[in-house]
Amino acid sequence: MKWSHKLYLALGFCFFYIPLAVLIVYSFNASEFSLRWHGFTTHWYAQLMQNEDLLQTAWHSLLLGMSAATLATLIGGLGAISLAYYHFPGKPFLVVSLFVMIILPDIIFGAALLIIYRLLSLELGFLSLLIAHVTLCIPFVVVVIQGRLSTYDKNIFEAAIDLGASQWQLMKSIILPLISSALVAAWLLSFTLSLDDVLISYFVAGPSFQILPLSIYSMVKLGVNPEINALTSLILIVTTSVVLLSFLSLKHRD
Repeated sequence: MKWSHKLYLALGFCFFYIPLAVLIVYSFNASEFSLRWHGFTTHWYAQLMQNEDLLQTAWHSLLLGMSAATLATLIGGLGAISLAYYHFPGKPFLVVSLFVMIILPDIIFGAALLIIYRLLSLELGFLSLLIAHVTLCIPFVVVVIQGRLSTYDKNIFEAAIDLGASQWQLMKSIILPLISSALVAAWLLSFTLSLDDVLISYFVAGPSFQILPLSIYSMVKLGVNPEINALTSLILIVTTSVVLLSFLSLKHRD
């Protein structure tokens, strides 16, 4: 690899990871308002543990993210398998619709969902957020899993059916083991999309179920609170640990 390529790669990593490092460092800064370093402290983490409202909001986001990722992976996985190996009326339209959902601006998607919720008299809260986030994540899940399925020869599955395998045996013993890594990747991507979403959640969130992105968006208008640095640092550590554990488990399985 040429030195110019190495420099470009190093600059890319710095661009992505230096802000995260700064956030973690300032979560230990003794000053509440100044950006200058005033000494090391764990006071903000201790204060965070006593902030029940912020911790409850963080739990709401984690619960919503895990629920949305699980449902989106289940629905999107079945959809990807159906699109890859079955023919049915309206299949081309469905494929185009999925790609339209990916490129559709979030503000339009959020406003459209809000109108539908109002027409259905659906109360805004956990359910409205869950439906919105699952709908947001499904197209990405389908793309990830379809990409993995496209690398396999379809004759493998046809041969299994010819040898007497039922649809359930085909799914359980062949398809799921082959796409297990793609399922994990799709779940992690969906969890990240749900945890990060602001615009769509802004339209469909209710007062009874607050989530972290909207709370942080409201709080940073008055300045970045060190408790936010501490909380986001903890979430970063948790999500990074989940990714590493998933990677190690998949590597061990291979």
